[in-house]
Amino acid sequence: MSLLRRTLDNIYPHVTEGGKYHKFYALYEAVDTIFYSPADVNHGRNHVRDGIDLKRVMIYVWLAAMPTMLMGCYNVGLQANSVMQSMGITEVVGWRGDMLTLFGVGVDPNSVWDNFWHGFWYWFPIYMTVFIVGGFWEVLFASVRGHEINEGFFVTSILFSLIVPASLPLWQAALGISFGIVIGKEVFGGTGKNFLNPALTARAFLYFAYPAQLSGDAVWVAVDGYSSPTALSVAASGGLEALQNAGFTIQQSMTGYIAGSIGETSLIAIGIGALFLLYTKIASWRIMFGVAVGVILTSLMFNAIGSDTNPMFSVTPNWHFAIGGLAFGMVYMATDPVSASMTDWGRFWFGALVGLMTVLIRVVNPAFPEGIMLAILFANLFAPLIDWFVMQANIRRREKRYAKT
Repeated sequence: MSLLRRTLDNIYPHVTEGGKYHKFYALYEAVDTIFYSPADVNHGRNHVRDGIDLKRVMIYVWLAAMPTMLMGCYNVGLQANSVMQSMGITEVVGWRGDMLTLFGVGVDPNSVWDNFWHGFWYWFPIYMTVFIVGGFWEVLFASVRGHEINEGFFVTSILFSLIVPASLPLWQAALGISFGIVIGKEVFGGTGKNFLNPALTARAFLYFAYPAQLSGDAVWVAVDGYSSPTALSVAASGGLEALQNAGFTIQQSMTGYIAGSIGETSLIAIGIGALFLLYTKIASWRIMFGVAVGVILTSLMFNAIGSDTNPMFSVTPNWHFAIGGLAFGMVYMATDPVSASMTDWGRFWFGALVGLMTVLIRVVNPAFPEGIMLAILFANLFAPLIDWFVMQANIRRREKRYAKT
C-alpha cells in the first residue's frame, strides 16, 4: 500500500461522522477520490458497471479545453509582443516582466517560446484566482450541507478563464466567479441542480457590472495604452466590407492569430476539443448540430432580407462561426449536460434556439454584437420546457400507436 493511501486511511477516522474534524470530510473526500476510485458499491439488486463518473467527465472536459488554452496563451503573447515591437517597447513592466526575465524569456514576436510564456503569465493568474476562489465556495457549501465536493468548479474555472480578456483585473475575476458559483449554482443546490451555466453567468455579471473591462477596443491586447478592435466589433460597425478593409480573414480565425478573449480565437484548437468531447461522448453532437443549423438558417434569412442601414445583415454563416465566441460557446458552453436539454430531440431544438438567438442578437441588437453568451443563458431557461414538449409528443405518439393495436 502506498504512503498516500496509508496517510488517507489514517486521516479517515478523524473526518468521518463522529470524528473531531468531521466538518472537513468534504475536503478529505475530494482529495481521496481525485487519486483513487470511490469505495462505495451498490448493495441492491441492480448493478450498473461503467468506467466513468462525475470526476472523469469533468477531467475530460478540462483536457478538451487544453488546446484552446495553449493556443490562447500563445496568441495573447503574440498580439502583445507584436504591438510592443511596433511601439518600440523592449521589456514588460511589472511582476510579469520580472517572471519573464527570471526564466530568460524575451518579447520577440517571432519566437514561439517568448509568445507563449508572455501570454501564459496573463492567463495563469486569472485561472488560479478563479480556481482558488471557486474552490473555496465549493468547499464551503459542501461543508455546510454535509455532502461531498462536486468537481464542477474544475470545468467552470478553466472555461471562465478562457472567455475573458487577458487584461481582466484579478479582483474582477474573483468577483465574477463568486457570483457565477454562488448565485448561478449553489443557491439552487449545487452541481446537477443549476439551470444556468455558471461560467457564463459569471461573465454576464461582469459584462453588465464592469463593461469597460469586458468590452471595447482597449481590453483585447495586453499592452497598456493600445487599442485594437475585434473582428466582431468591426463587422458590427461595417459588415463584411469593413472586415475585408481591416484585413481580417477567416484563415486568421482558423489559426487563432486574432484579438479576442483568451481561448475563443482559434477554430482549429476548438475543433480539436470538439472532436475529443464527441469521441468520449461527453458532449452531445445533437446540440452542436442544432446550433450550427440555427446559425446557418437564421443568418441566411437575414442575408436574403438585406438592409441598407444595418451592415450585420450581410454577414454570412461562415463569418458568424469565424468571429466572436460562437464556436467556443457551441462546443464548450451549450453542451453543458446540466443546464442544457436532456432528451435527444430536445438537445437538437435547444441547440437550434441557441443558434437562432445568437445571430438574432448579433444582427438586430446594435448594443451587443456578441450574442452567444446571452443566447445560451436564454436557452438554459427554456431547456426544461423544451424537454417537456418533447416528452409530451412522445407520449402522444405512444398513445396513438397502442390505440391502433
